[in-house]
Amino acid sequence: MKIDKKKLAKIVRSFADLEVCVYGDIMLDHFIRGKVERISPEAPVPVVRAQTETYLPGGAGNVAANMASLGAAVSLIAVTGTDYAGETLLNALKERRINLHSIVSDPDRPTTQKVRVIAEHQQVVRYDRESSRTLPHHLAEQCVANLKACLQNSSAVILSDYKKGMITPTNIKRLVGECRRRKVPVFVDPKVEHLRIYKGVTSITPNTNEAWGGMALHPHEGQPAIEVLGRKILSCLGSDSALITQGSSGMTLFEKGNPPRSMHIPVTAREVYDVTGAGDTVISVLTLAYAAGATLREAAVLSNFAAGLVVAKLGTATLTPDELIGALQ
Repeated sequence: MKIDKKKLAKIVRSFADLEVCVYGDIMLDHFIRGKVERISPEAPVPVVRAQTETYLPGGAGNVAANMASLGAAVSLIAVTGTDYAGETLLNALKERRINLHSIVSDPDRPTTQKVRVIAEHQQVVRYDRESSRTLPHHLAEQCVANLKACLQNSSAVILSDYKKGMITPTNIKRLVGECRRRKVPVFVDPKVEHLRIYKGVTSITPNTNEAWGGMALHPHEGQPAIEVLGRKILSCLGSDSALITQGSSGMTLFEKGNPPRSMHIPVTAREVYDVTGAGDTVISVLTLAYAAGATLREAAVLSNFAAGLVVAKLGTATLTPDELIGALQ
């Protein structure tokens, strides 16, 4: 595919004209960074002398942060606990100019928190605080009502599924149906167990492990196997497209048709420091580009450039329009 870089740059600049909605599981990414200078006398583990701590939006919060950083007006539909992590997360989202009016709180569940201890660019340990319980009925209904309200002005919706209670097998059909009734494109970052339930979406963006696992198939090596897998996903879901991200092998876009079309996009990253949140960046740029008038192929190419940029950054990273346009030069 020949890339019209001037057109792609124009599309990136138009992100600022978009209103979009993200529905899903949000979490607080807590990073503790320091140095290891000795082994603990209490157990054979390194002692990390903490030097800095940062708190970033994670999960669907990182998707929203990516889109806001690229200039879009973002509404986030999600649930937090009524705890310190929840307060910290809301403040981090507010700093990134994300609309929080559709976030509700549940006093009976903790805010999902991922704490990573990193020494000399190496993650030493991660510990999580979370609950995966399905939302109480009244909160689930409030979230659906919030989605309906957001659809009135949204150019696109992302369902960001981390299997923490916001998105369940019983409400996926309803969520997708609401988007389709309003003719709003819906993009999905799926959890393995839910992949085959996302019928009729605009695009679904699993990585290779999620794609094989979601289709209950034994993984096979090589691009020919990915080609077969992608076509099976399209057939199963009846979706407009599927984008399988393949790490260092790039990504492959599949589009419906008779026969279905596919396009493999090689990786653009020159250096890889941290792949945390790269999938969030891919779906964010894919969605924004499509909502701004790009074809699915153009949107996939642009998302691949974005992924190549974020993996060169440490931690849960976002991009600016200027960075993304610069990568096109």
